[in-house]
Amino acid sequence: MTEAYKGIFPIAPTIFHDNGDLDIEGNKRVMDLMIDQGVDGICILANYSEQFLLTDEERHQVMLLSIEQVAGRVPVIVTTSHFSTRIAAQRAKAAADAGAKMLMMMPPYHGALLKADEDGMIEHFAHVADVSGLPIILQDAPLAGVNMSVPFMVRLAKAVPLVCYFKIEIAGTANKLRALIEAGGKAVVGPFDGEEAITLMADLDAGATGTMTSAMIPDLIKPIVTAHAAGDRKKAAALYRDVLPIINFENRQCGLRATKALMKEGGVIKSEAVRHPLVPLHPKTREGLIELARELDPLALRWGK
Repeated sequence: MTEAYKGIFPIAPTIFHDNGDLDIEGNKRVMDLMIDQGVDGICILANYSEQFLLTDEERHQVMLLSIEQVAGRVPVIVTTSHFSTRIAAQRAKAAADAGAKMLMMMPPYHGALLKADEDGMIEHFAHVADVSGLPIILQDAPLAGVNMSVPFMVRLAKAVPLVCYFKIEIAGTANKLRALIEAGGKAVVGPFDGEEAITLMADLDAGATGTMTSAMIPDLIKPIVTAHAAGDRKKAAALYRDVLPIINFENRQCGLRATKALMKEGGVIKSEAVRHPLVPLHPKTREGLIELARELDPLALRWGK
């Protein structure tokens, strides 16, 4: 790692046929679309990629085809989270061997009650770092049910220097980012936000240097990050006001299905299927999403036509 990663690193959806099988060509087209959206990097196999609905074989297949299709045009981040340290390390080594540039990991958890203590978490990440040699972005999200304090995150970053990026997406993200940056100093190479950029302006003001949104409208979100980084907060705020309604609609009404709906509408993919027990968007909800999107004219609605 020679230069810190900054900017927008969206989560790629995993594309299926209507029958639920992997759509290989659809997934390749998504990689190409995201490059054309001007992203600074792509994250695969995350929660927004339906990683919890993929077999191990499918995960490996998606990883290889994604990295091959991107072909070095932007860095690829591979999510390798697992409760088992052994499995997380195996996934990390495979990602490194395939050409990934970074890993994203949640703390080890399984269900509501199986969690590692702080020493166990440090050992978990240390082993993955030793095996892979890749920088790691720690995902601090409610899904894990693991409360990671700022002092613990700083302790982890200093104990395992490759854990130097932090994706914060909890209530009060801006406050936690600000405290983490202040306490961590140089150990915090990349403070990022997530959760579809629903708190992006507050998080950028707090010092976030990157964001991990969905792949729905990164072409419209990147100019916000760019303007803010250049010191033009007024422009960033104006651009953010334009896209906040659809970000809110995605976050509160659609979840991971929003990206697929726009890509299907724009001819990028043939099916917006999600795997059961997830269910499709209600037609009226989908209609509301597309209505908001058409006013913004993102690339996803035009790329495949």
